Amino acid sequence: MDDDGKDRVRAQVDNVYRVESRRVLATLIRLLGGFDLAEEALHEAFAAALEQWPREGIPDNPRAWLVVAGRFRGIDALRRRRRLEVAVAGMGESNAPSWPPPKASDFQDVADDSLRLLFTCCRPDLPPDAQIALTLREVCGLTTEEIARAYLTRAPTIAQRIVRAKQRIREDCIPYEVPSLAELPPRRAAALRVIYLVFNEGYSASSGTDRLRESLCDEAIRLARLMADLLPDPETDGLLALLLLQDARRAARTSTSGDIVLLAQQDRSLWDKQLIAEGVALVERSLKSGRYGPYTLQAAIAALHAESPDEASTDWRQIVALYDLLNRIEPSPVARLARAIAVAGRDGPATGLPLVEAILSSGELGDYLPAHSARGELCRRLGRRDEALVSFRRALSLAHQEPERRFLARRIAELED
Repeated sequence: MDDDGKDRVRAQVDNVYRVESRRVLATLIRLLGGFDLAEEALHEAFAAALEQWPREGIPDNPRAWLVVAGRFRGIDALRRRRRLEVAVAGMGESNAPSWPPPKASDFQDVADDSLRLLFTCCRPDLPPDAQIALTLREVCGLTTEEIARAYLTRAPTIAQRIVRAKQRIREDCIPYEVPSLAELPPRRAAALRVIYLVFNEGYSASSGTDRLRESLCDEAIRLARLMADLLPDPETDGLLALLLLQDARRAARTSTSGDIVLLAQQDRSLWDKQLIAEGVALVERSLKSGRYGPYTLQAAIAALHAESPDEASTDWRQIVALYDLLNRIEPSPVARLARAIAVAGRDGPATGLPLVEAILSSGELGDYLPAHSARGELCRRLGRRDEALVSFRRALSLAHQEPERRFLARRIAELED
């Protein structure tokens, strides 16, 4: 294979890593029985792929190949460790490689391995913050820094939580399994929370060159569908509806050059009508149950946006009412900020701005980029140029994502001109 062909294969390996690596890891954890060994095996499997696929071609089922390659590499590592610890008679007599290239017949269906690992990490005997941090890291592949930004906390704090959770799982020999139906309810809330946070990171990446991380959005929706099948519940339906309704706008949220397109300017003909219909049906079913919660309420808000033919037709009155209910059920500064923005949509920026400023004055969202960006936008609409510049510059100082930085820089340049 020439150099161009090798480069194409390497690019394909990179894409497989982005799309499949966490599912491969989930299976390797089940097969090898530990996080650290599985992570080591995962990296060795991809190293083997980089070596063999340019020469032999990409297999029909790359994930199958990687699972089996990783499993054999993991077994080899276990054998090496045992040889160092004790002399085992007869072990390792053969010089033949112990990890033959995988065959399709070696692969078994592992569609639920990520879900199994999700429930392992969300055991109620682990601290709630450790449950979510560990799952975001191991099931979804978020970096420690990305998780810290999602939690508005420091990366070393998150790293300590993950280490302690892994140690607890190892010491208590916690099995990698989907629990019985009787054991599911205590884990459901943490599992749904993780899926929600994973989707948010995919929907609006906390850092990097791209606005979207499509593989994370797809994985979150896949896990939400598995949860809905495994544990039918109004809030599980509500979460799935929320993800579908948000994802329906994927094609319209960025321009062809990768720049941010705000909701008011999006081409709504690009919205996925099939996903919207499915999401709206789930919202209606959850609301009719009378047992809905915060995910269903957020999904109902997303449905109102999704069903509006244009920005002017948005039912801001009903959206504000839903945010009022959300803040009673699950109050948070982020929900209050969203309500303040909705009030600005209903009554105008002069009414919404004091609400945003009160939230910022409380200090709860001092390092939260959307709060400063929202204040800047409302000040801009009111003609308060200097105040808008202060807020947009503060937002820019908090931005780690390139499309956000470009958007904020344009806003600042427009105001300066």
